[in-house]
Amino acid sequence: MVKLFIGNLPREATEQEIRSLFEQYGKVLECDIIKNYGFVHIEDKTAAEDAIRNLHHYKLHGVNINVEASKNKSKTSTKLHVGNISPTCTNKELRAKFEEYGPVIECDIVKDYAFVHMERAEDAVEAIRGLDNTEFQGKTTSVIQGYCNKGHTDIIKNYNLMFGSNKSRRCQDLKYGQLHYSTFVSF
Repeated sequence: MVKLFIGNLPREATEQEIRSLFEQYGKVLECDIIKNYGFVHIEDKTAAEDAIRNLHHYKLHGVNINVEASKNKSKTSTKLHVGNISPTCTNKELRAKFEEYGPVIECDIVKDYAFVHMERAEDAVEAIRGLDNTEFQGKTTSVIQGYCNKGHTDIIKNYNLMFGSNKSRRCQDLKYGQLHYSTFVSF
């Protein structure tokens, strides 16, 4: 079984439509659509390679979709710390908010803060930009990078250089693949 990531899905795309599209290349075991992206579990490697080769940049409802092998969380996820979470917020609600920016691998709420693992560093940067210091369920949340896996440090460093930080109490020191903060700041 091979898990494929489908990005840039148009809003009109349905699960059945995606399933039918991929079944041309092999047996589809599972198909899940989450907002503008999704995952297809296809039976074997050859079928997955054929689907990637033929469907990457395929035009669906006027939009070029992206198809690639799904990446393993441990190698590519970017961990974000989300501070000042409402006590009524659920994992499902928080996950849905971050999925507006890209695939979420894991979402764990711990009291009034949470850790959200984004599949791609680029999406994590967009989530930070879009959600940091914004209101969510009646609370102003802070979203900062908790850990940067190898290879993602340059993306976050470039983000900090281009956009800076609106939280002066953060220590923006990149060291050993991590962004270190003197404290996790919640406003």
